[in-house]
Amino acid sequence: MSYLPQIRIPATYMRGGTSKGVFFNLADLPKAAQQPGPARDALLLRVIGSPDPYGKQTDGMGGATSSTSKTVILSKSSQLDYDVDYLFGQVSIDKAFVDWSGNCGNLTAAVGSFAISSGLVNARRIPQNGIVTVRIWQANIGKTIIAHVPITDGHVQETGDFELDGVTFPAAEVQVEFIDPADGDGAMFPTGNLVDDLEVADIGTLRATMINAGIPTIFLNAADINYNGTELQDAINSDDRALAMFEKIRAQGAIRMGLISNIEEAAARQHTPKVAIVSSPRDYQASSGKQILAHDIDLNVRAMSMGKLHHAMMGTAAVAIATAAAIPGTLVNLAAGGGERNAVTFGHPSGILKVGAEASQNNGEWAVDKAIMSRSARVLMEGWVRVPGDIF
Repeated sequence: MSYLPQIRIPATYMRGGTSKGVFFNLADLPKAAQQPGPARDALLLRVIGSPDPYGKQTDGMGGATSSTSKTVILSKSSQLDYDVDYLFGQVSIDKAFVDWSGNCGNLTAAVGSFAISSGLVNARRIPQNGIVTVRIWQANIGKTIIAHVPITDGHVQETGDFELDGVTFPAAEVQVEFIDPADGDGAMFPTGNLVDDLEVADIGTLRATMINAGIPTIFLNAADINYNGTELQDAINSDDRALAMFEKIRAQGAIRMGLISNIEEAAARQHTPKVAIVSSPRDYQASSGKQILAHDIDLNVRAMSMGKLHHAMMGTAAVAIATAAAIPGTLVNLAAGGGERNAVTFGHPSGILKVGAEASQNNGEWAVDKAIMSRSARVLMEGWVRVPGDIF
């Protein structure tokens, strides 16, 4: 029996924030994968190494975590006054599907530099030294993101002294602005309330802030489900009962937020919504061994991603945190001490992160003009990925 040889596709493997993924220029994909659909999904699944019943993604580029099972497709923007269209695919590790329902805020930090290096940004806009403002159209959720990318000697500056908890080595700082971050076309608070009573079968009634900002997120008080908010990954990810509980909460919250119509649909929408627990600040030791002191943070936050506790914090969830913290009365705001604020510093499993948001209220409706955070990005490898020629 004969088999088709492998095909090779230009690709770049990049870290953005505390995530990493495989980046493609849309024009470089095989024609069958240049349009949304089964062929594109099949290609990305094979590139990453999914579905893998062993959960390791050994035969692909994935790293067997939600933070490293990611793909990005970029193209010259079809939108007026934008540089690049950014499409994000979260690849399931053990199932044969790619979730296109949301954005990856961490990888957003790498989008600007990839766009510049790939010629997707007009060369006349790139200074010899300085900052390039890259206007990004986030195609998954139809939102504007602005990345401020440093340039040295005409090229993207990747090295530097900016330190980001959850990333081992320092790099150049990339400031990212999420404009009007309320997700999609719906209300920022889809239930109309800053805090709801969320009824979850076999668990009970939980106080929850459900917000569409950055990414749909369900915030809970850690104490309401018997946590203190300083947990690290092993405390939750090694507990099957805890993981099942969080999935029940996520599915029920997705219904209340109008993201799905029945519980069964949650299994095919793993990327969104996220579930996060919040608590008032307290001391703890981060996963790196770094001591985090209560007086250095405003609150603690732990967030679930693709069914597991995230090792740091998803960039999109950080946008949700910044937004909710800026609105008096949400669980996030109350955990941080309440009142009006335009920035918050929170503790996560790998350390701390500061994020900011500008909120205002008009006719009783809350709006956030933008959320801001700093990240870093770096090319890890560039060249081609290879996949068997019979995947389509």
